[in-house]
Amino acid sequence: MRLSLAPRLQASVDERLVKCLLWLLLAVLVVAILLPLGAMLGQALPAGSQGHTTLAPLLATLAQPGLARATLGSMQLAGLTTLLVVPLAYAYATALTRVALPGAGLFRLLALLPLLAPSLLPGISLVYLFGNQGLLRHWLPDGALYGLPGMVMGEAFYTFPHALMILLTALSIGDARLYEAARTLGAGPLRRFVTITLPATRYGLVSAAMVVFTLAATDFGVAKVVGGQYPVLALEAYKKVVGQQDFAHGAVIGLLLLLPALLSFGVDRWLQVRQRGQAGARAVPLQPLRGWLPRTAGLLLCTLVGAALLALLATAIAAAFIKQWPYQLQFTLQHFDFDLVDGGGWLAFGNSVQMALYTALAGTVVVFGGAWAATRLRSAGVAGQWLHAVAMLPMAVPGLVLGLGYIFFFNHTANPLHGLYGTLAILVLCSVAHFYTTAHLTACTALAQLDADTEAVAASLKVPLWRTLWRVTLPACLPAVLEIARYFFVSAMTTVSAVIFLYTPDSVLAAVAVLNMDDAGDTAAAAAMATLIVATSGAACLLFALLSRVWLARSQRWRQPR
Repeated sequence: MRLSLAPRLQASVDERLVKCLLWLLLAVLVVAILLPLGAMLGQALPAGSQGHTTLAPLLATLAQPGLARATLGSMQLAGLTTLLVVPLAYAYATALTRVALPGAGLFRLLALLPLLAPSLLPGISLVYLFGNQGLLRHWLPDGALYGLPGMVMGEAFYTFPHALMILLTALSIGDARLYEAARTLGAGPLRRFVTITLPATRYGLVSAAMVVFTLAATDFGVAKVVGGQYPVLALEAYKKVVGQQDFAHGAVIGLLLLLPALLSFGVDRWLQVRQRGQAGARAVPLQPLRGWLPRTAGLLLCTLVGAALLALLATAIAAAFIKQWPYQLQFTLQHFDFDLVDGGGWLAFGNSVQMALYTALAGTVVVFGGAWAATRLRSAGVAGQWLHAVAMLPMAVPGLVLGLGYIFFFNHTANPLHGLYGTLAILVLCSVAHFYTTAHLTACTALAQLDADTEAVAASLKVPLWRTLWRVTLPACLPAVLEIARYFFVSAMTTVSAVIFLYTPDSVLAAVAVLNMDDAGDTAAAAAMATLIVATSGAACLLFALLSRVWLARSQRWRQPR
């Protein structure tokens, strides 16, 4: 009898311990996500003299004429960016997935390069190209860059890869039988696009539009560099909190910034419920078009768009090594001597690398461990459901809003966690919380591909749960784990909005240093720091890709019969 109960007892002890850890992780997420947002809500809607919530700060802020102009400015910026980016990304993704395009891998890489750069980089590049002393300043009227036109161009660079990734997924699936039937019935290319392609990809199209709109409406970096006097909500929040120390009005603006993100999140959830599979198990894969006309058109489009993206990235990198743009084009490394300028310098770069490493390590362990416990354990129950629900919330919270919440929550003297404020630890915590959703979904997707009974079978064989995780689950999901670590590292290196309110002179970061240098007029030094961020992010991506490829190669050798 004792022997027959041993496996169940061992499994029960393991699962109880994991369930306790699951509740602990849920508590950490509540502290890192929910309580800061609640603190910001309490700052925007404080309690009055009678202990009841008062709307006075909210109404006073909403009544300010400058806020109405900033709200309209953000909506115009987001709307124009969406109208520009989504059609271009849709056409670009179509060329990559539906046309036998020469150099498709290179064009895909070019389109994703902006993910390696902070959002301030396109603004700096635009200044070097179209600013008052820009190389192509005659292309735009005097001062036209600083305002809505420059912001739309900068946001297009920043948001294009995000839209492209969604649309590549949407367009990669299709049933060739539908197109063959349409041709048989005499439908031309335009008719097939309107009746088959567009309806099949409407979910991805709407999702891409909502993502671009939200990113453009809540971004801080581009507006700070080339916004000029054009009012947007992100800059208004920065001025209220940093410039005027007006935390109540800053909290109200934070709530306004939360609205487009919440709307996008709601629409995305609604569309996921209504979405139906477009290609069944018997679907015939689409064959890419090989005619000279679609290949020529696709090649021309991808060349123009890819060249524009590469030009903005290359301009900032080139300016970092040029003595004085555009008059003295001699090669120099003097702009990397950050001790000669204000902004943080090499300390900021070292802090960013350190924070990115800690974020990648802590974020990967927490995300994968939480997703494994929530999805693989039958005893996870309510804790697993709540964890998944809270993990979805950061997707709907802009970084600037989360950073505001961290000020109101962690900087409160009555908070026992007040000691974290101003340290590198709070920057790591904020970064993990900000990028949690995408990493969590990646982990859940990888874990869902494993046999659902792995843990149960291991328990019946008297194998401890932890050994199963270490020897079976983790090796099988290692490529996804490396992808999560890469995502956390690059995101932490390039983020600005989530940490702009949280750093101190000792914990200043590289992306923040870019902002400070540009504010001080040291644009070349800002370009040099942005170049370091791009180089570090690119090196990290190459390293993680190499590790993933090595692991896959070793896995294939192990699976070969001996």
